Amino acid sequence: MAFILPILLVAAAIGSGLIAGIFFAFSTFIMTAFARIPPEQGIAAMNSINVTIVRSPFMLLFIPVAILCIAIAVMAFMDWRGNASIWMIGGAAAYIFASFISTIAFNVPMNDALANVSGNGSEAVTLWNRYLSDWTWWNHVRTLASLASAIAFVRALMIL
Repeated sequence: MAFILPILLVAAAIGSGLIAGIFFAFSTFIMTAFARIPPEQGIAAMNSINVTIVRSPFMLLFIPVAILCIAIAVMAFMDWRGNASIWMIGGAAAYIFASFISTIAFNVPMNDALANVSGNGSEAVTLWNRYLSDWTWWNHVRTLASLASAIAFVRALMIL
């Protein structure tokens, strides 16, 4: 188990860092760009992304990192290593709760609601404006959580 833990931590640090980068792109320029175009175009673009992302390599990273985090947390408890275990559990919790579960609880339902509207009617425009604000806020949470997770895993590696 001693040789596997550093490998898992490196993989989780890289994976959560990559996820943070993807979320960062949405938070810093993608959603801003969508807000600058007509609502029907923004809705169509975001709906296209939401369909594409679930069939993309993103999912081959997003879900396995959550599984890695669970494994790391279990290993941290089973083989307590003081501060290193605290960093491992903190990194795992940040990713699992604030990145992975918040996606399922908040961003995905908003994506599902957006999938049910199109055009530029008042209902679509109202939903789109609320979506831009709320979805992006939760995306900021996911970005920071994924980055914090990567940092925590690196810190755990440094003090193992």
